[in-house]
Amino acid sequence: MKNFSLYILGVIVLLATGCKKATEPPQPPVVVPPVVVPPVTNPFAGPTYPDNYTSIASWANRDQWNLANVHDPTVEKSGEYYYMYQTDASYGNATDGHGHYPYRRSKDLVTWEFMGTAFAAVPAWVKDSLNNKRARMSPSLPAIQNPSYGCWAPCIRKVGTKYRLYYAVVVTDPIVGSDYNVSWSERAFIGLAESDDLASNVWTDKGMVVCSEPDGVKTYTRNGGNDWDAYFKFNAIDPSFIVTPAGEHWLIYGSWHSGIAALKLNPTTGKPDKLQTIDDYGVRIAGRGNSSTNRWQALEAPEIIYNETTGYYYLFLAYDELSVAYNTRVARSRNITGPYVGIDGANVTVGAECWPMIMHPYAFNNHTGWVGISHCAIFQNPDTKEWFYASQGRLPKDVPGINVSNAVMMGHVRSIQWTEDGWPVVAPERYAAVPKTTITEQSLVGSWEQITMQYQYQVIQKSVSITLSADKKVSGGVTGAWSYNSATGILDIDGVKCNVTDAWDWEASTRKVTLTYSGFTSGGRPVWGKKIS
Repeated sequence: MKNFSLYILGVIVLLATGCKKATEPPQPPVVVPPVVVPPVTNPFAGPTYPDNYTSIASWANRDQWNLANVHDPTVEKSGEYYYMYQTDASYGNATDGHGHYPYRRSKDLVTWEFMGTAFAAVPAWVKDSLNNKRARMSPSLPAIQNPSYGCWAPCIRKVGTKYRLYYAVVVTDPIVGSDYNVSWSERAFIGLAESDDLASNVWTDKGMVVCSEPDGVKTYTRNGGNDWDAYFKFNAIDPSFIVTPAGEHWLIYGSWHSGIAALKLNPTTGKPDKLQTIDDYGVRIAGRGNSSTNRWQALEAPEIIYNETTGYYYLFLAYDELSVAYNTRVARSRNITGPYVGIDGANVTVGAECWPMIMHPYAFNNHTGWVGISHCAIFQNPDTKEWFYASQGRLPKDVPGINVSNAVMMGHVRSIQWTEDGWPVVAPERYAAVPKTTITEQSLVGSWEQITMQYQYQVIQKSVSITLSADKKVSGGVTGAWSYNSATGILDIDGVKCNVTDAWDWEASTRKVTLTYSGFTSGGRPVWGKKIS
């Protein structure tokens, strides 16, 4: 028994020492090296393409354009791509001779692939319609054998399973003779083409929708170069199209002369049912002054949307000349034909000045700034329901080192947010698909640039430096107090409520992620801010 007890004790010792001999010394513990976690870096690499694209502006370099050479864009999504069509305009006329209505596409609204042009030639019906109308004028006029055309400002929309492209063709020849001081130029036409798939670039032309039609009030002769009393009522350019919640189809169009028209269309044909009298050409829904006394109203490029969240139609308008002063206004209505009113309650349909202004020539520090920023497209991401604003932006005149700098036209895409009382504000910085972050009060403390835009004809609105301090004070070029509601994302800065968003600092020497805010003064003037540090 004694020997057996010793045997059992030995087994226990072996088990307790991991089956090692009892005589082996204990082993030191295994040391596991600590895991080294690399520092967290921001992986976002935003767009780097230059604003001055003159070195690649030629047709031979079109695969490098991205958003270079954009003017009067219109945007619609088809499949996985957004498609952008535009006016025939480019730096150095690079697109001339290559068809009409240039277009490009993008999956992310940041990187764009130039695709070519939608039409190889101006549709033959334009010349036929023009000369048929000339023959019926009193007295009749001879046919124009080789009309000169301008192809301007298309509008693309998905309607059912098809895509409709409304497009403008302007005949630029004088009606009589060759002197524009004694004759108006010939009329403009809006046409329609349809496609089943934008990727195919196959269009079926449907002919004329509407034209600039004489109303008998004025003749087609001019009393010198400053006579702007047009012989037609509505100028048939700058089409925009909408389907109302009730299923009605409307074309909104017009430029300068007499104001903006709304024309009801047949949903099946995409055209009006008749154009027999001048009343069939539409009703005026916006103007800048009294149309009975002024046919030169300095507004154009209507763009219309319906926001189902607010229940309003929003009519965006371009004011003033397009090379520098262009600025964007917006009015709204519960009804498609108006009245459209501004943020101040003024009736824009009868000619009141439209406020708010949402875009104006501007400059942040370290950049020449942008001018001519209007004739916008307003469109929505069909999945996220986010709204966007697209337009051209021109560099200012006489930028050192850039030949004809004001002809540099870069496409701008910007996000839209909505104020608490249902007005659209446009982001101060161009869209770059910056990832969204959690924005807190602490995020806003630091140095900023702010632009409070006053309306000044052909004057660039420039930024001032301000500081938002941790004790909720505003100092620098603007003084006062600030507060932030993280639940709504609204910053109150010196009494102006602004939407705060993640953004891309396009003006920084090395572009980077930042924050911006955008809002309105009580009078409808934009207030923009960009965080610097």
